[in-house]
Amino acid sequence: MWDNSILKCIDCGQEYDVGHVRYRCDCGGLLDVVHDLPMLGKRRLRDTFDARWGSRETPDNSGVWRYRELIVDAPVECIVSKPEGNTNLYPSAQIETYAGVQRMMLKHEGENPTASFKDRGMTCGVTAAHMLGCKTVACASTGNTSASLAAYAAIAGMQCLVFIPEGKIAYGKLSQALAYGARTIQIEGDFDTAMELVQKVCNEFNVYLLNSINPFRIEGQKAILFEILQQLDWEVPDWIVLPGGNLGNNTAVSKGLRELHQLGIISRMPRMAVIQAEGANPLYRTWKDHTTFAPMHADTIATAIKIGNPVSWKKSLRGLEWTDGVVEQVSEQ
Repeated sequence: MWDNSILKCIDCGQEYDVGHVRYRCDCGGLLDVVHDLPMLGKRRLRDTFDARWGSRETPDNSGVWRYRELIVDAPVECIVSKPEGNTNLYPSAQIETYAGVQRMMLKHEGENPTASFKDRGMTCGVTAAHMLGCKTVACASTGNTSASLAAYAAIAGMQCLVFIPEGKIAYGKLSQALAYGARTIQIEGDFDTAMELVQKVCNEFNVYLLNSINPFRIEGQKAILFEILQQLDWEVPDWIVLPGGNLGNNTAVSKGLRELHQLGIISRMPRMAVIQAEGANPLYRTWKDHTTFAPMHADTIATAIKIGNPVSWKKSLRGLEWTDGVVEQVSEQ
């Protein structure tokens, strides 16, 4: 069932079987899910995606799984879906005027089942956990990730553990996780401390980790990009602008763009902009000053991106190179 994909280290190029639990290469590098693009290029994927759009049938009614050939080509009976995606693109004349641009569209990922884009990655990650035979899943989170994981673990019949940092978390999201039956563990320290701890727990106690270090999470989040382009009738925008916290989302979008370009589904790459809070801006510092990446202590009211040591920073820089992208910071105001 995993015939058309492998895991590949972004640093040394070592390849691994996707049918075994693994988040990093033996060298410590992060892993990509690499699809057999030459084989997929022989199919009329764009026509396939368009034919599925608007379907009422599972899994084609999901805004993730209708693109499954480029995500995880899982058997229908293994897919864990709510369904997710199918979020709208909204024009905003006010923002266009404010920003001085002619056409700006807002992708409203709050229309997902648990009200965040994390559902796109989590349907893919929990499906992978199901296919791998995992019984317990876990994440570190300040809000959205915990709610999403708890929701998908519940419908998959899995136990769910959530590690939360003390203070400055989204309590509405925490209440969602609790309502779905997650066991929540508050620790001393910030998100980065929680992330370190959850990785140790997962490695020692055979628990499946579902933060964005998990390469299948990234695959699911690519569907944001696929859906945007499909909603634009595959017309490529000039820019795609994203907030940057743990940097999984812009990693996913850039990876999806590169795959579509290699397949000839799009003829050019848009530019990508990643926006960080001034108090949580390690990627901005690295990109602006052309320095070696250095973690920092994050401090911002934007709890969802209050991350000083983002796990996907190297993949994010790679995506910025692919898209001739930029990074900017903004004040709390």
